[in-house]
Amino acid sequence: MGFEFSDKATELRNRVAAFMNAHVTPNEERFGQELDAAKDRWGAVPVIEELKHRARAEGLWNLFLPHTEHGPGLTNLEYAPLAEIMGRVHWASEVFNCSAPDTGNMETIERFGNAEQKERWLTPLLEGKIRSAFSMSEPAVASSDATNIQLEIRREGDEYVINGRKWFTSGAGAAHCEILIVMGKTDPQCADRHRQQSMILAPKNTPGVKIVRNLSLFGYDDAPHGHAEVIYDHVRVPVSNILLGEGRGFEIAQGRLGPGRIHHCMRIIGQAEVALEKMCRRLSGRIAFGRALSDQSVWHERIAESRIMIDQCRLLTLHAAEMMDKVGNKGARREIAMIKVAAPKMLCQIIDWAIQAHGAAGVTPDFGLGYAYARARSMRIVDGPDEVHRNQLAKMELSTYRAARPS
Repeated sequence: MGFEFSDKATELRNRVAAFMNAHVTPNEERFGQELDAAKDRWGAVPVIEELKHRARAEGLWNLFLPHTEHGPGLTNLEYAPLAEIMGRVHWASEVFNCSAPDTGNMETIERFGNAEQKERWLTPLLEGKIRSAFSMSEPAVASSDATNIQLEIRREGDEYVINGRKWFTSGAGAAHCEILIVMGKTDPQCADRHRQQSMILAPKNTPGVKIVRNLSLFGYDDAPHGHAEVIYDHVRVPVSNILLGEGRGFEIAQGRLGPGRIHHCMRIIGQAEVALEKMCRRLSGRIAFGRALSDQSVWHERIAESRIMIDQCRLLTLHAAEMMDKVGNKGARREIAMIKVAAPKMLCQIIDWAIQAHGAAGVTPDFGLGYAYARARSMRIVDGPDEVHRNQLAKMELSTYRAARPS
């Protein structure tokens, strides 16, 4: 567990940090102004589009893809510190074409798609010309158990007909989202519950795809990305749009969600560093009862705990990334589950302390802490709630002792 980075990875880390400092962080205010002034909050934001062209020209593009001709071919471990740097600004990942759910969707199509699917959808996604959405969660069932999914994918001749309702389909409301990866059931009677599901590609402009609404997170719309409720009403797509084949949806989901979970955790480390920085600056600049808040022992304790928790989660994230590189996503499921529980919980606590340090100002939009907390809290549900990951961890832990138990 040395976490030594190659010269290539170190160089890219320095370049991404320099790009963020020169072009992204100074434009945070501009991003907010352009979004607020836009007639359509779900359209492309000019500053992001400008910076995308600049980042691609500088070779800081598709950094998330491991071992591929479409990017630098970084390992998960090498990508981790880059994602942490991007995570410092919530919209920065899109600048480098490394934002969710596009990252997971691109990896899914690259790994499981056929040549036609790759040419039609993967190429423009890799070029940053379009965006995509992942449509899995449903309001009528407990989607934490993917075998509960009820959306129907029924074959009729040379077409599949899709019927059902999804929600929290991330990215579907964005104006430049053109393709959705939809999970549903092709064989609900299959004896193997994990072979009932399939994934299929549904172009957003297909008749019957209806964006009902963009759901908010604690009142924040999360534009221009968003999380949509979508109805699929007799949506017809060619049979060739199926990914990998019927009954392979659960298998694809497991392959897709592993990298997505670890990417979220990488970005969370960056967000936690920003929250701690804001806390320390605020405490150092405010006087109460005759001395700086930063001199109060209660804040010493919270600052110290924040640093400990961030570094613990960083090491756990790097360890999970290293394990994914060594034994694959399935082999590293224990490490992925641990960090998926630990990182969002850590971020929620540090942002909470940062809000407290800012007093009344902490609950206003002025310091961005309310929005940061809303996003952090939602991460304890995204890609599987804490309870599912803890359950998985407990079963793996107990299995060791059961195996050793005398008969």
